[in-house]
Amino acid sequence: MTIRVVIVDDQALVRAGFKMVLDSQPDLTVVGEAIDGADALRVLDRVDADVVVMDIRMPTLDGVEATRRICAGRPQGRPRVLVLTTFDTEADAFAALQAGASGFLLKNVPPEELLAAIRVVAEGNSVVAPSITRRLLDRFAGQLGPGPTEDPRLAQLTEREREVLLLVAQGLSNAEIAARVHVAEATVKTHVGRILAKLQLRDRVQAVVLAYESGLVTPGG
Repeated sequence: MTIRVVIVDDQALVRAGFKMVLDSQPDLTVVGEAIDGADALRVLDRVDADVVVMDIRMPTLDGVEATRRICAGRPQGRPRVLVLTTFDTEADAFAALQAGASGFLLKNVPPEELLAAIRVVAEGNSVVAPSITRRLLDRFAGQLGPGPTEDPRLAQLTEREREVLLLVAQGLSNAEIAARVHVAEATVKTHVGRILAKLQLRDRVQAVVLAYESGLVTPGG
């Protein structure tokens, strides 16, 4: 299966570099390019894409708002958005996760990491390590709003699923959760899948965001 990618960046050299790297792979193809978020929306009206590689800081319409519109307008889960950021724009990356992005990378990642991330996102998973997500949420939790509110969807979870969600939000991997609750790693993966389905979430990044927003986990707690 070929993964169709749209590249969104206001710098032509960046788009050209990404395109060269992606098109060198037998399972990836660039089906569109856009110079900003507004242009990306127009491109996605013309082409079918699996993943959008989205810059953050762009004129006209930035990557965060473009991500929000893409994710809200395409509830079937395609395309998924992989946001790129720099070391000094962590707040933007956090906002993008809230907007529905499936993850983010720093722009200086090696090409092989970018390629791997696109494949992971295309499969419906997150490319953001749980520990990185936790650090971002701890730092910028003040942006979540006036205060945590219990999400009514959490009532659907079993006691074990709620426990697993709490551990996911604390930054533990599936293997670490398995060791903590004394079950097989495959069992944890099943629990995570059920949690995402019940809460109608894309991936574990969105699960962590919900856990913070609902007060299940508190910054630094």
